[in-house]
Amino acid sequence: MAELQASREHRALIIHADAAARGNPGEAGIGVVLFDPEGHVVEEFGRFIGTTTEQVAEYSALIEALRSATALGAADVQVQSGSETIVRQVSGVQEVRQGGLQPLLVEVRRLLLRFRRWSIQVLPREATKRPGELANMSIDRQRNK
Repeated sequence: MAELQASREHRALIIHADAAARGNPGEAGIGVVLFDPEGHVVEEFGRFIGTTTEQVAEYSALIEALRSATALGAADVQVQSGSETIVRQVSGVQEVRQGGLQPLLVEVRRLLLRFRRWSIQVLPREATKRPGELANMSIDRQRNK
């Protein structure tokens, strides 16, 4: 596990965000890991978000990741996601067909405007495993309350 960095301001961050929904819709959680360019974990968290669909949960994870990157003072972000659909929609290659996702895409794009530079790319799910674990742990914690 990478060491958590103490500094609260980072000019460039790498974002891994993922979600889990047990059922579609079902109980859902998000997981986010933010890295500095050297690969050190700057921040990571998981959060239960209630009952929703997998795609809404994936957008919610990305939104929370971008908000965290903003709070950490990032000027540049590189989003690396296991969701090809999210990457294609955010980059404008694929249109959003579900009306309920459109406001989430608008929010993502609004948040991206806060950064000097940003990029988004697909990585294999195995490469972004930790956010999925955090998302699932948040669902488990909620179930065990």
